[in-house]
Amino acid sequence: MKAASKFLMCTALVAAALPASAQTVPAPAPAATVHPEIWPQAKWPYKADPAVERRIADLLRRMTLEEKVGQVVQGDIASLTPADVKKYHLGSVLNGGNSAPNNDEFAPASEWLKLADQFYAASVDKSDGGVGIPVIWGTDAVHGHSNIVGATLFPHNVGLGAMHDPAVMRKIAQATAAEIRATGIEWTFAPTITVPQDVRWGRAYEGYSSDPKLVASYVTQFIEGLQGAPGSTNQLKGPYVLASTKHFLADGGTFGGQDQGDARIPETVLRDIHGTPYVAAINAGVQTVMASFSSWNGEKITGHKGLMTDVLKKRMGFGGFIVSDWNAHGQVAGCTNATCARAINAGLDMYMAPDSWKPIWESLVAQVKSGQVPMSRLDDAVANVLRVKIRAGLFEAGAPSTRPLSGKYELLGSAEHRAIAREAVAKSLVLLKNNGSLLPLKPGARILVAGDGADDVARQSGGWTLTWQGTGIDKKYFPGATSLYQGIDGAVKAAGGSATLSPDGSFTGAKPDAAIVVFGETQYAEFQGDIKTLQLKPEQRAPIETMRKLKAQGIPVVAVMLTGRPLFVNPAINASDAFVVAWLPGSEGAGVADVLFRDKAGKVQRDFTGTLSFAWPATADALGKTLFPIGYGLKGASGTTVPALSEDAGVVETDAGGVFMDKGLPSTSWSLEVGGAGTGGNTRITTVPAQSGGGRVKVTATDHGVQEGARRFQIDGSGPAEIVLRTQSSVDLTRETNGDVLLLATMRVDEAPTAEVKLAIRTGAGGGNVTLGRMEQLPVGEWKTLGVPLKCFNSGNVNMNTVDAPFILSTTGRATVSIARVALGTVADVKLTCAK
Repeated sequence: MKAASKFLMCTALVAAALPASAQTVPAPAPAATVHPEIWPQAKWPYKADPAVERRIADLLRRMTLEEKVGQVVQGDIASLTPADVKKYHLGSVLNGGNSAPNNDEFAPASEWLKLADQFYAASVDKSDGGVGIPVIWGTDAVHGHSNIVGATLFPHNVGLGAMHDPAVMRKIAQATAAEIRATGIEWTFAPTITVPQDVRWGRAYEGYSSDPKLVASYVTQFIEGLQGAPGSTNQLKGPYVLASTKHFLADGGTFGGQDQGDARIPETVLRDIHGTPYVAAINAGVQTVMASFSSWNGEKITGHKGLMTDVLKKRMGFGGFIVSDWNAHGQVAGCTNATCARAINAGLDMYMAPDSWKPIWESLVAQVKSGQVPMSRLDDAVANVLRVKIRAGLFEAGAPSTRPLSGKYELLGSAEHRAIAREAVAKSLVLLKNNGSLLPLKPGARILVAGDGADDVARQSGGWTLTWQGTGIDKKYFPGATSLYQGIDGAVKAAGGSATLSPDGSFTGAKPDAAIVVFGETQYAEFQGDIKTLQLKPEQRAPIETMRKLKAQGIPVVAVMLTGRPLFVNPAINASDAFVVAWLPGSEGAGVADVLFRDKAGKVQRDFTGTLSFAWPATADALGKTLFPIGYGLKGASGTTVPALSEDAGVVETDAGGVFMDKGLPSTSWSLEVGGAGTGGNTRITTVPAQSGGGRVKVTATDHGVQEGARRFQIDGSGPAEIVLRTQSSVDLTRETNGDVLLLATMRVDEAPTAEVKLAIRTGAGGGNVTLGRMEQLPVGEWKTLGVPLKCFNSGNVNMNTVDAPFILSTTGRATVSIARVALGTVADVKLTCAK
C-alpha cells in the first residue's frame, strides 16, 4: 500500500511538536477499566536467561536512537525496499494479503526466498556503523502458506473447529511451518484464536468455535506444531517458525459482528470468553501476540495499557512482544497512521505500519527526543523484540537461503501435506440432513454435479488465498489442487460409475441416480465479509432453484454448502435429501468425496464425524432461535429424518453492503443523479429515458449481462456535467480506505471524451478526486471494470467516515459512457495507481 506521504509527513511533524501531555495514555473510561487481579495467571515457559539479558543490554547500549526506533517498526514489502530496511534499521517486514515480490501476487516461491535474502542482507549490513540486527519477516499463513502458488491450502478454521481433532491441528501446523520455511520466512500471523460470538462478522471463519474451551483445546497443539515444544529455542535450526496469536482481545465479540468494532461487554465476559485461549497460548510459549483493531467499551485495544501491559504482560505473564494490526494504531484516539505515541506507551512493542512506516519512524524519533515516549519504554519494547529474535536463533541463522528447508520447494503442496489437508477436509464435514440414509452414495451410480461452486478451487478456499480477498484468481495458479468436482469424478469412476459436471443442473439422456449441488458463499476477507443478516446474498441463491428442479424430477439431491459461517438456508435444506456443510475446505476437494461415496465394494470409506462448533440459525436474524446446536452432526447411517423447515427468513432483505449501483440501478438508499458539475440542480434518475435540466446529460437504458442491465449517459459538452451516486445517510469507509479496497465501476466508453474526466468522492463539504484523463485506459466499445484505490481520494479535506457520494464522474467535454455497476471490491480489469 502506498501512503499519501506528504500529508503523513506533515501530520507527523505537527504531532511531534505537541506537548508531552498530548500523547500520553489517558485513563480509560470506567467501562473500559481493567482489574488485573481477577484475570488468570498463565505459566510462561521461558525462564529469564542472564546471558540473553546481558546480550540485550549490550545491544541497547550500542544502538542509536534511530536504530532502536527501527526495531519497533514493521513495513510492508509493497511500500519499502531493502535499502529502506538498511537506512532506517527496520526490525521487521511483512507481506500483506495483496503484497508480493516484484508486485506479482503469483510470484514463484524462488522470488520470495530471493527477496528474503535481500532484506536480511540489508538488515545486517554494518557499513554505516550500525549494529546490524537481522530483520524478521511476517506473513499471514492462516490456512497453509496461502500466499504462495502451489502451497497446500488447509481448511479455514471454521471447518477445523468442526473437526474436533487437536492432533490433526499439530500436523497442519507442522506442515505449514515447513512450507513457510521453504520460502525463507520466519514468522506467521497465526493461529487466530478469536472466539466469534456473532457470525455476521466477516472474519468469523477465522475462528474455530464460539466455545472458548474448544478454541483453547486447539491452541497448544497448533503453537507447538509451529514453534516446537514450550520453552524451546533456536527454532530456525529446525523446521519451525514463530507464531502469533491474534487478535488480542475480543475481536470476535464486537457489537453486531462489525469488524474492527466495539466489544460492549463486561470485563468478566471479556476474560472468560475471549481471554481463555490466551492462557493456553502463553503456556505454549507463543512468541508474539497481535493486538486487535477493535475496541472494548469504546477504548481501542492498540492503545489500551490496562489490557496490553497490566493484564497480558504483567498479570498473565506474556514474555514475547506485541505487534499491532495493519495501521491499527491510526484508529487509537488522538492518533493517525503517521503518529501514535499512545500505542507504544500503552505497551505496544511493534507498529505494523505497512505504508506508514516512514512517518511512524520519524514521529517516534521525535517523540522520544521530546519525552513524549520515555526512553525506558522504547528500550523495553526493543528488548522484547530482541529477546524473541535471540530465542529463535535469528542472529546465528545466517541468510534465509542457507537455513534448513530453505529452497526445498518440493515441500510446497507435497503429497504428505496434501494428505493431511485431505484428512482434515473429510473430518470437518458436518451432515445436517440425510433423509432416507441417502449418504454415502452407492457405487456404480450416474452422478450429476451441479452448482456454481462445484469446480472452483479459489471459491472453495475462501479469502486469504493468494490474495487478500481470494477473488479473481485463475485456476492455473492452483497446481496440484483438486476441486470438489474433480474429487467427486475420481471417486465415482473408481467405484464404477460416472460423473457429469453441469453447473445449471441440466442433463441429456438417462436420468442421474443422484445429483450433488455445490453452492454457498463466495470469497471475502475481513470487513468485506461483514453482513447485516445471516443469509446468502441474492446472487448466491440460484443453485437452490436448481435443487428444486432436480428434486421435482425425482432425482435425489445432495446439497454441499461452501461457507465461512452458519447461515439461514432452510430453503436449500428443504430442497435437498441430504445436506452437507463443507465450510471452506481449501485445495484438497477430494476429502469431500471421501465421505460422500462408498467404495466399489459398497463399503463406507469414511463416515461423517464432524459436528458443529457454532450454532446453526433457524432464521436470518442473528439474535434469533437456533436450528441445530453446537455439537450437532449426523452419522451416515443415523437414520434421522429432518422434517420440512420454515422458509421464513424472519428479517427484511439485507442492504447492498458496498454496492452502490447494480444492473444500472442505484441500490437501496442510494440515488442516481445527473446534472451540471458543481452548479447544483441535479436531476434524480428514476426512470429512463431521462435527461438533466437543459438536456446536458441524456440517460437511456442499454444491455449488460441482462436486458437493460446498464445506463447510458450521453453528455453533450455544452458545459460542466456530472454523474452522481449519493445517499442521504453518509457511510463510513475508513476501514476500506486503510485496506486495499478499490472503488469499482463497470463501464463502457461509447464515445471517447473530448476533455479531461475526473472521478471524485464527496464527504459532506469536502472531497477528493482523481483524474482519468480522457479515459484512454478504457478501450472504446468494450466493457471493463475500472478500479481506483480509495486511498487515492484521501487528501487533506476528505473525511472518509462521512462519505455521502462515493461516485462522481465529471467532465466539461462531450462524452458517452455506459455504467452497469459501482461498488467496492478488489478485482479490476484496469487499476489506477495513486498520484505521488
